[in-house]
Amino acid sequence: MKRNYTKADLEKIVYTQLENLDAMHDLLKIMKVQNDLLERMNKKFGFGLSGVSDTTVKYSKGRGRKG
Repeated sequence: MKRNYTKADLEKIVYTQLENLDAMHDLLKIMKVQNDLLERMNKKFGFGLSGVSDTTVKYSKGRGRKG
């Protein structure tokens, strides 16, 4: 079934799509800022860990079964 759209219907659709595109653009900008912050924090964290030595802890196996 084919529907005939009026000019007002089409304008409403276009403006709704434009609002959605603007909202997506804003979200992408926020995600870019968050990504940049995460990258900076990762670099700082990496530099902070560069002085930490790799330590391993060996645990005893406990008492074995005798028999």
